[in-house]
Amino acid sequence: MPTLDKVTVDLMVVLGTTTMPIHQVLRLSRGAIIELDATEADEVKVLANNLPVASGVVLVDRNRMAVEVKQMLPRTTGTR
Repeated sequence: MPTLDKVTVDLMVVLGTTTMPIHQVLRLSRGAIIELDATEADEVKVLANNLPVASGVVLVDRNRMAVEVKQMLPRTTGTR
């Protein structure tokens, strides 16, 4: 598949979410801790180019983190 070698995909892993007022966001500084609506046992969402494609779990081995994909999500109509 040499034609796909140069295609780039922006991957994101969403650990959790939170809501906060803008004035609180503006006061964030280096080292700030933001509490999320998730626990370490919760599944994470994997996004490709901002579209959900999979869910999985976070794995930690010493100082390395990884995501193990547990389920591929069905494609929605209108996406490739």
